[in-house]
Amino acid sequence: MKTYSEDEARKMLKEQLQDWAVNDKALHKEFKFSTFIEAFSFMTAIALEAEKMDHHPDWSNSYNKVKISLTTHDKGGITEKDFKLAEFADKCVAS
Repeated sequence: MKTYSEDEARKMLKEQLQDWAVNDKALHKEFKFSTFIEAFSFMTAIALEAEKMDHHPDWSNSYNKVKISLTTHDKGGITEKDFKLAEFADKCVAS
């Protein structure tokens, strides 16, 4: 599995995803919801998908905000797995 440089990842973000950032060899985004329940439901959906992918995010939750960082730890950087989970997260918010 290819590990993308931060420059490659930034270019791919522009083409594939919105409002994600790249730094420290990871994709980052903060999601804001109306309520804690919405934020927690979002995290539950991500957790279930992450488990299927065997690819787990680094994240935090404070009331209605969820911060996610995605990196493929065993590859030491950003891979296609990170983009796929980021895309899934964005789709969860859109639906």
